[in-house]
Amino acid sequence: MTTEQTPQIVGLGLATLDVLLRLDRMPTWDRGTRLSDFGFDGGGPVGTAMVAAAKLGASAGFIGTAGNDAAADLKLRSFVQAGVDLSRLRRRDAPEDQIIIVCVQEGTGERVFSGVRRITDAPLRPEELDRAYITSADYLHLEGHHIDAALQAATWMREAGKTVLMDGSKTTGAVTGKRRQLVERVDVLISGSGFAQGVTGKPERWQALEAVLDLGPRIAVQTEGEQGSFTVSRDPIYGENRFHTPAFDIDVLDTTGAGDVFHGAFIVGMAQDWSLREIVRFSTAVSAIKCTRFGGRAGIPDFEETATFLRRHTRGL
Repeated sequence: MTTEQTPQIVGLGLATLDVLLRLDRMPTWDRGTRLSDFGFDGGGPVGTAMVAAAKLGASAGFIGTAGNDAAADLKLRSFVQAGVDLSRLRRRDAPEDQIIIVCVQEGTGERVFSGVRRITDAPLRPEELDRAYITSADYLHLEGHHIDAALQAATWMREAGKTVLMDGSKTTGAVTGKRRQLVERVDVLISGSGFAQGVTGKPERWQALEAVLDLGPRIAVQTEGEQGSFTVSRDPIYGENRFHTPAFDIDVLDTTGAGDVFHGAFIVGMAQDWSLREIVRFSTAVSAIKCTRFGGRAGIPDFEETATFLRRHTRGL
């Protein structure tokens, strides 16, 4: 396979079809409810991050799996619209199984996810990967789905001297096994609430983030919703850092995909050679804009819209 057109950023992970339901209260078996909004959108942590990177002007590719039916075609549509390279995507000869029902609470924008039970039945295998394609990119983004393939790809990228990033999801328990092994093979860990504590056993946030750096990453960021994000680094490029970035004050409509687009924007900022504070501020802005719109990918802004937003919001980030 030729690698002449390899994207600068490659993501390996989950891509879903999100069925979005915005409602005031959840239905029960005894009582239905009315929806205030409804839609289809692409989803998945790495999938959405790659769409965000592409919408922000980067060249991005996605490696994952998809089925052979209309639902699979629908989930891939936003990749195609954003110009994400799907040349290494693997189509399975089976109905699409990466489907998520996303219920968005209309008063707060918070959401709850319900997935198809067989969502992880046919993971991407290491032997299905194109090593040359992956290592020709500058950045590899992972989230832990297709875990054996992710571990292999991370190993190849580290051997090639390239940058590996990981999306650590919001976590309430311990992070063990292969997911912990993956943390040890990444350069940048960007996680949701509780992940740093779960992987290190340290209950205090700053101590946990510092302990993450002892495991292998050189940068650790934990996003905490309306509390903003917390960043530490011991990095030859960005130096030693420890800082908090507050969230923007916005009217939240839907938080679906907020963390995912933060990750995509973060990689774009790294590719721009900005300072670490500038990267996090930019990522915070992209995430904030998305949260004012319905859907994880439909609401992603482009680069100029984000720049305009940052010029209008001058509070000290």
